[in-house]
Amino acid sequence: MPVVEVNLPDELLVEFEQLVDEEFISEEQAVEELLSMGMDAYGAPMDDEGGVQSDFVQSAQNNLFDTAGDPGGLDDDVL
Repeated sequence: MPVVEVNLPDELLVEFEQLVDEEFISEEQAVEELLSMGMDAYGAPMDDEGGVQSDFVQSAQNNLFDTAGDPGGLDDDVL
């Protein structure tokens, strides 16, 4: 596995360490998942296995709705 060295400001390092403690098993898992989500968000191609379409991206896409259609008028809104 390749090794990457990153210099972070102290504030960001503290925030990252807190996130690791609360959400992840290890720093390695946190780095891998956060980088994967970031690359998915930017649309960077990953590999042939699943491509960019991770569960996170698919879930976000499923939560979107089409706003190009007729949004209706104020009379259409009924409570």
